[in-house]
Amino acid sequence: MPRRRKERLRVTRVEGLGDNRVTRTVFDELIVEEPMTIQLDGAIVSTTMRTPGHDFELAAGFCFSEGLLGAASVTGVRYCASGSAVDTEFNVVTVETGGRAPVPSPRLGTTSSSCGWCGSDQLDAMCDRLEPLAPTEPFDLDVLASIPQRMSSTQGLFTATGAVHAAAAFDRAGELIVVREDVGRHNAVDKVVGSMLIGGVGALPTDGLGLFVSGRASIEMVQKAWAAGFSTLVAVSAPTALAVDAARRAGLLLAGFVRDDGFNVYAPERISGDGSGRAGSRTGP
Repeated sequence: MPRRRKERLRVTRVEGLGDNRVTRTVFDELIVEEPMTIQLDGAIVSTTMRTPGHDFELAAGFCFSEGLLGAASVTGVRYCASGSAVDTEFNVVTVETGGRAPVPSPRLGTTSSSCGWCGSDQLDAMCDRLEPLAPTEPFDLDVLASIPQRMSSTQGLFTATGAVHAAAAFDRAGELIVVREDVGRHNAVDKVVGSMLIGGVGALPTDGLGLFVSGRASIEMVQKAWAAGFSTLVAVSAPTALAVDAARRAGLLLAGFVRDDGFNVYAPERISGDGSGRAGSRTGP
């Protein structure tokens, strides 16, 4: 059943100052934000605020990027149902592995779109779980700089509401493979990963593809990019110091403040190059 992703409301518009101030009634498009509980083989692993839509991708992508699946494959994803179709709960999604996934950790629970990390201890644990990325063919620097502009025409919800983030997977030519929007930055990335896991859009691991995020590059963004196998993470805003540390340990190229006229490369510490203006995922000799 299609869910509303935005809502049209009557609001008061104020324009001008002092004696020139005028008010009028207008309609505005607001993004819809609703909670969604994610279950893994029937056990609750998270409840997150999200924009309805691509819910199965979000649930599967979250379980994958958080390492909850282990070596298990996703055998199905469904909304929770307690009887007839009218009793289906569209804010509860179950990811099924036939009981092959590890028993979910009790530390997981209610989450939000903000940081859930404590610091270096969790980073060490993540590095123990994930292997460093294999070196890949480098991206052209001009391609990386072009991604935000390429994204501008694909963000329909942002254009309508101004209240969502976007994430996208892109190839070496800068072509956008899959784009997802959500009120949460983490959710948008999980939807991209989930689409590649269960939706037949690309494949995991991502074999050297790039990941774009519309906000800052937090540690969670690096974790999700690393877990999915992206070789490059492009952000329009800044990374955190912990994110840079993680990206360098992962062998992930991390670029921030990306604009069409330039950007900063935070990981590796310096980029290798042969004069062709290309960036690789590892520091050169």
